[in-house]
Amino acid sequence: MTNDEEQKAAAKAWFEDLRDRICRAFEGLEDAYAGPGADAMAPGRFERTPWTREGGGGGTMAIMRGRVFEKVGVNVSTVEGTFDPAFAAQVPGASEDPAFWASGVSLVAHLRNPHAPPAHMNTRHIRTRRAWFGGGADLNPIYPDDADTAAFHARLEQACAAYAPGAYERFKKWADDYFFIPHRGEPRGVGGIFYDYLEKGFEPDFAFTREVGLAFLDVYPRLVGRHMDRPWSEAERAHQLQRRGRYVEFNLLYDRGTQFGLKTGGNVEAILMSLPPAVAWP
Repeated sequence: MTNDEEQKAAAKAWFEDLRDRICRAFEGLEDAYAGPGADAMAPGRFERTPWTREGGGGGTMAIMRGRVFEKVGVNVSTVEGTFDPAFAAQVPGASEDPAFWASGVSLVAHLRNPHAPPAHMNTRHIRTRRAWFGGGADLNPIYPDDADTAAFHARLEQACAAYAPGAYERFKKWADDYFFIPHRGEPRGVGGIFYDYLEKGFEPDFAFTREVGLAFLDVYPRLVGRHMDRPWSEAERAHQLQRRGRYVEFNLLYDRGTQFGLKTGGNVEAILMSLPPAVAWP
């Protein structure tokens, strides 16, 4: 695929298709739920809200509040325009020409059950004078489970295997370094992978980015399904709310996706959909 417009269209279509697949899988978990309070709540369903960006492009927020997922967002955006000069200096290829195009899917899931692990996944394609893919996925359990952690990492390692020798080890370390809360001196969760500025070529980088999305779609619903029906206590709920505070701190202070969205005139509600519905600090 050599035409720039065809490549952009293909990337956008994939992010939207992945969104649809994930939404179906998560709604299936809502239907299958048989845990505490199952009879008192109807299965959740995603509500989609389109938005338009002044200056070019827009997206769709897909948010669900259900009996398994207390709040989950699977958002897709495709935007274009020009960077603010101060921000352009921080973006590869934008210092010479501030014009940009970007498309991606972003997911953050906060579970009702403290034993079911929250997670994040984001993949994106950005074009300035340069063009690259980036993204990643990480698991943020309230109560870490060794089997869950091993399964999550094994599936991501499988996704990385065909891309390049040592890719998993490199992207895992990148995630360990990136998803770290400096002022707390602790990781945000149990890690995953993170990658950015991939410029191996459109086809191999796009293929890898698709594999990352499919790996997440394969493994994460299985992890939620393992734990979603377990009972929990008020003390466990209180601990869950405090751990969510760490997630808020990271996203507001350090997350590059949050900063990119806000500095490119994105939809504020879509950008901040990552924030949990309820949170507490000691």
